[in-house]
Amino acid sequence: MSQLLTTGEFIFALVLMLGVVITVHEYGHFIVAKWCNVRILKFSIGFGKPIGVGRFRLSKVWNGTEYAICWIPLGGYVRMLGESDEEVEEPREGPGTPFSEKPLWQKLLVLVAGPAMNLVLPVVLFACIYGVGLNREAAIIGTVERGSPAAEAGLHAGDRVTQIDGNAIFWWSDLIGLVRGSPGETLSWTVERAGRELTVQILTEGRRGIDTFRTPVRVGWVGVQHTRLRPVLGVPDASSLASDLGFRSGDRVLSVDGVPIEDWGQLELQQRSSADSTLNVEVERSFPGGPQTLFIPAPRHESFDKLGLIAAVVTVAAVTPFSAAAEAGILEGDMIVGLDGKPLGSFSAFQEAVLAGGGVEMVLMVARNGESFEIKVQPRLVEVEISGTPLDVYRIGIEGKNINLAGVYDLDRELNPLVGLARGAEKTAEITVLFMRGLKKMVFGEISGKSIGGPIEIARQSHRALKTGWESFVEMLILISVNIGILNMLPIPVLDGGQALMYSVEGLSRGKLSKQARGLFQQFGMIFLLAIMAFAFWNDISRNWSTFFDWLTGF
Repeated sequence: MSQLLTTGEFIFALVLMLGVVITVHEYGHFIVAKWCNVRILKFSIGFGKPIGVGRFRLSKVWNGTEYAICWIPLGGYVRMLGESDEEVEEPREGPGTPFSEKPLWQKLLVLVAGPAMNLVLPVVLFACIYGVGLNREAAIIGTVERGSPAAEAGLHAGDRVTQIDGNAIFWWSDLIGLVRGSPGETLSWTVERAGRELTVQILTEGRRGIDTFRTPVRVGWVGVQHTRLRPVLGVPDASSLASDLGFRSGDRVLSVDGVPIEDWGQLELQQRSSADSTLNVEVERSFPGGPQTLFIPAPRHESFDKLGLIAAVVTVAAVTPFSAAAEAGILEGDMIVGLDGKPLGSFSAFQEAVLAGGGVEMVLMVARNGESFEIKVQPRLVEVEISGTPLDVYRIGIEGKNINLAGVYDLDRELNPLVGLARGAEKTAEITVLFMRGLKKMVFGEISGKSIGGPIEIARQSHRALKTGWESFVEMLILISVNIGILNMLPIPVLDGGQALMYSVEGLSRGKLSKQARGLFQQFGMIFLLAIMAFAFWNDISRNWSTFFDWLTGF
């Protein structure tokens, strides 16, 4: 029963996703064909026979056009008089002239209208999303990594960034985009702190990173994170003052001088603002009998670093057997405090360094039982699933303890529909450019063909998005709509772009292609399209083989 319910959910998600996208696509063809006075024989939502029981059918002929809702709800189609060389049936009477008799510019307009509607749909959806309001990451610093350019410049957790080099900053994405795109540059930062405005100059460090497609690039880094850190302590040096005072790695700070502490930023703020010479630190520590609370008096210093305390940002929760980390001698509970001679301030920075390293050997500074020592490890290329897509990435084989807390979010809402549509067009353009870049990388072999997905993958991603919430589903709908719009404009026979190319050749040569040439053109397109579909379907089956086998044997 549960197998049937799960299959039903997948089918419903797929039908809803593709049904909307393809129907909108076909409506684009329909409305422009009507405007060009092309005789429309049929506009169908779905395929097959019209839905109905007995003599009742969801089909009606009006003004010479049959409008129908059919049983197979995976899109729709528009049938125009003169669209095919051979009409399969005698056309009914109705207004308009055959598509084949229209001038070239009208033919191209009708063909382009479908993909264009797939790009208009995201604009409208984005405008609706902005009208309702979208929770977005505010440009408020959640963590400042130790030893980073941001730390040296004096930035603190809780600072709100308002400008970088004269560019207004509203959201965290604005900030991170400017920083990552400015390696090696000195940028002027304006921040708000406790009602005051401060300006600092920060040299953006250039380092190896990865882009949206997980390919290595040089990116800018200053050491700020939107997420906050739980106040979990690390004591990497057994001879430090912190160790002598009784602090241990893994201690979680509960309060300082009676003030509750939720994150590392509050911990540093309380330490900085305390006027007492001694801080009374309450920590929670794990013991064999369960967690216990301890009070440790500590002298006030300018920073916890001087006591020998750091945030336990890269603490190993698990080591994959037979992995590079396991063979190098990394153990569960180890704390990685440095990479290639530089301190580590966040797990995400460490993760990106591994992904972008290209498999080059890394030197890790590891703290274990109060002692620090170096371990050399060489990442290996392994296949992992990221957002449902199998990718070959570099990993060392560790899992870090999650000590991150959510950062600050604000509501991004635009009640002016014209401004909302303009912002929607801008976002759609960004996604389109990103998709075109990805398509180019795939053609040139920079991205693995494993990332190509077919109907099973679309159903899986749609189902996942639908279960997550309406926002995720609409985001997925936007991506699929842009993909279908761009792909349909490619000059591949059978697709809209291929048909436009064929009519353009006929228009430039001032003569209609022969039936043989048209047939070869269509056959080539169909073979090419079927090959791509077969490849995508094979990817679907291979990446979901165990699930597919369980489904087959579950009835």
